[in-house]
Amino acid sequence: MGKARIIASGSYAPERIVKNEWFNERLGEDVDTWLRENLTIEERRWMDEDQTTSDLCVEAGNNALEMAGLSPDEIDLLIIATDTPDFISPSTASVVQHKMGMKNATSLDTNTACAGFPTALTIANSMMVAEDRYQKVMVMGAYGMSRFLNLDDKKTVTLFADGAGAVIIEPTTKVGDGFLSSDLRTKGEYHGHMGIYTGAAADPVTEEKVQVKDQCLKFVEKFPKELNPTMWSDMIRTVAERAGSEVSAIKHAFMTQININQIHETMDILNLPHETAPVIMKKFGYTGSAAIPMVFDRELRAGSIKKGELMIFIGSGGGLHFGACAVRM
Repeated sequence: MGKARIIASGSYAPERIVKNEWFNERLGEDVDTWLRENLTIEERRWMDEDQTTSDLCVEAGNNALEMAGLSPDEIDLLIIATDTPDFISPSTASVVQHKMGMKNATSLDTNTACAGFPTALTIANSMMVAEDRYQKVMVMGAYGMSRFLNLDDKKTVTLFADGAGAVIIEPTTKVGDGFLSSDLRTKGEYHGHMGIYTGAAADPVTEEKVQVKDQCLKFVEKFPKELNPTMWSDMIRTVAERAGSEVSAIKHAFMTQININQIHETMDILNLPHETAPVIMKKFGYTGSAAIPMVFDRELRAGSIKKGELMIFIGSGGGLHFGACAVRM
């Protein structure tokens, strides 16, 4: 049975640069030193007032189409992973499908927060295997979290940023090529720890609840600091085993970009060099579900990924959701 292989990628971050020093002035304290020393973050990109999440997707998607040498009407399916959609309803994917002129593509959104990209890639692969009419599929991770930040909340406003990344996949029957395995997990007991909890059915907006801060991302409770490295390392071992490979064969790990120390700890657990997991948070902050395809696109365009190399995509996000894929170029 066939499966999907990646043939192109694209990414985009807004032009507006917000440096750490801006927060020093806004918050009245030195947050720059802590961000640089603990997370390596120096700056991030935020959307302009006239931009939306779908606009970021369009830019990333067009970059991927250009790399693939395809036109928009050649895409059969569009899947967008985001928890910062343009609207609660309709889907952001329908907006992007229209804006990009993908007249032959059906579309859907998926929301597993920052685990969205590997989740969406798994869904896309499954649909491609099940239905041979999906010959060219675009998978995106998109993040417009600047729209949902309380500018006076130090715990969130300094970390989160905007961006989008995309890949295009097509079927392959070559043994050992393309999408090899996945592992998707949910630990729903943490669903109340972090999220945007106002504005939907459980807590709708009312006349009394119109303050911007009521509809913003909130860290309600700390997550166990060992949770990500423990889960990530276990899931990476799992997808490598399911792919028929040793962990030591992994050449690239494209990971959730929220904490460089947890990324390095995961690599240490697996006895992999730190450079196996490249990072982009220094200049882009935390771009959520866009982070994984954004760093992948950077490395692919730089020529760092060679044919036949084993790669891992792995992310975690609110819910808690975890997603991992093993893919060979």
